[in-house]
Order: sequence, then structure tokens, then C-alpha cells
Amino acid sequence: MDWLNALIVLANFVVVPALTYGSQLALGALGVTLVYGILRFSNFAHGDTMAFGTMATILATWALQSLGMSFGALPTALLALPFGIIGTALYLLATDRLIYRFYRRQRAKPIVLVIVSAGVMFFTNGLVRFIIGPGDRNFADGERFIVTAREFKEMTGLSEGLAIKTTQGITVLTAIVVVALLFWFLNRTRTGKSLRAYSDNEDLALLSGIDPERVVIVTWLIVAALATIAGTLYGLDKTFKPFIYFQLLLPLFAAAVIGGLGNPLGAIVGGFIVAFAEVTVTYAWKKVLGYTLPDDIVPSGLVQLLSTDYKVAVSFSILVLVLLFRPTGLFRGQSL
Repeated sequence: MDWLNALIVLANFVVVPALTYGSQLALGALGVTLVYGILRFSNFAHGDTMAFGTMATILATWALQSLGMSFGALPTALLALPFGIIGTALYLLATDRLIYRFYRRQRAKPIVLVIVSAGVMFFTNGLVRFIIGPGDRNFADGERFIVTAREFKEMTGLSEGLAIKTTQGITVLTAIVVVALLFWFLNRTRTGKSLRAYSDNEDLALLSGIDPERVVIVTWLIVAALATIAGTLYGLDKTFKPFIYFQLLLPLFAAAVIGGLGNPLGAIVGGFIVAFAEVTVTYAWKKVLGYTLPDDIVPSGLVQLLSTDYKVAVSFSILVLVLLFRPTGLFRGQSL
């Protein structure tokens, strides 16, 4: 029974949160890797694009709620998500038209576009905070839990209970559906194949009659959808605060680099690696060890390698190690 209780504690505080966080990072890192693979620059504004998409979804959620509309047991934000995606897509297309297109036509070096994206990042961050404010926004309504710890204890008779939040289940399920649709689009549709061709060899793609402006527009539309979904799922699971999304930039890039920049499958794998590493290193293992070790050798401390305040150091360390020993990532980058 002690081992079962230890497994439940591990699932409750490590496995389920890491799966949820990994799903959010995977969707976010997919946006980063698509921009790098197709448009050929590292988009430092992606974290704040997620914030913008979440803000648009929250505003749409409030509008729906003011009209008396809800989604029953599910968060109303899921109904508002299409409006958030549309708003983010319009913002990204406007940003591309007003800013990025000029440098793209000048054949600017990737480092120039990186610097430009940093400027877009600061502008977007300020815009989001100006519109919705800098404070926390909790917009998760509906049923809070799929199963509560008390219900789990009553069903199993164990001392420890497994609690699964509705937002955690929605996050994992949504990530599976979105990833499946993305890979189907890239591999089965004509437009998706044109994106892959443009990524592999731009000059040859142009000679084949592929319209580069159409590729750019479709890429930004996909990125808008991924960023809005990832940001909204993160906000529903935790809370929405604009500056948090700025801090997500390092884990997102760590996930993309681990898998190989430009490789969608690598971005997904990298997202879960970063998530499990962060959660595992910052978790206090005392309770698990209390169930699995004899009483006389159970540690008195929390057995926590790092405080949660320093979890960003985990992403940074992983990123440095990958760049030092395998700069192309676990999968070769730039291969849609």
C-alpha cells in the first residue's frame, strides 16, 4: 500500500502537472520552430504573442459571459478561443505587413530579424499590459475537477488521493488534437507540402511556382493558432499575467532547441523534456521517500534540489548543455 500511495503522490505532483505543462510548452515551441524553419529567424516575440492571444480570448470570454453564454462544465474560454485566434492572427499579419516584410524584402540577416522581433516583443508586452492590466486574471469557470482527491480516496481506499483538474484534462486532450491536425496539414495537404518545400529549399520552391507571400501568411496563421491555444491553456491551468508569458520564452526556446530548431516533432519532445525536468528538480521528494524508505532513514528536509523560484535555471542549464554537446538537437533541425 505504501508503494501505491507513493505512486499516487508522484502522479499527483509530478506526472500530471508535467504532462500538462509539457503539452503547453510543446504547443508553444511548435510556433517557435515553425517560424524558424519557414521564415528563418528566432522569434523572440512568441511568448508575448501567447500573452496577446490569451488576452484576446479573455476579452472574448468576458463578452460571452456578459451575454449569459457559458460552456456548462467546461471553461467558457473554449468558446471564446476562435475569437482569440482571429484577433491574434490579425495582429501577427499586421505586424508582418508593417515590420517584418520590409526586412524580408531587404534580405536582412537572421540576426537583424531577431533584434526586430525583440522590439516587437517589448511593444506587444506593453500593449497587453495597457489593455488588460498587469495583474492576475483567473478566467477558468465551469467544473474545477474531473476527479477530486477525496473522491479518489473513497474509490480506492488509499491514504493519498489523485486530483485531476478539468483544465489539465482539456490541455492534454487539446494538445493531442492540435498536434495531430498540424502534422496532417503539413504532410497531407497541398499548402502544408508547399510550406515544407519552402522550408527545405526556398529558391527551388520559388522556381516551382510556390507563392512566398502565401507561405508567410499561412505560417503566421498557424503560429497565431498555436500561440493562442498554448497561452490560453496555460492561463486556464494556472493564471494569466502578462509578464509570466515573457518568462516562458526561455523554456519555449529550450524545448525547441532540444528537439532541433525547425523540427516540429523535436519541439514536442523538447517541451516534455523541459517540463519533466523543471517539475522533477523543483519538487520536494520528502513525502514520496516517506512511503518508500524505512522510517529511520527518511530525510528530515524537503529533499528539494531547487526552489520553484529558480525553475528557469533548469531550462537554462538544459539549453546550455544541448548547445554545447548537441547543437542540432535530438533531431536534426530545419526539417519540416
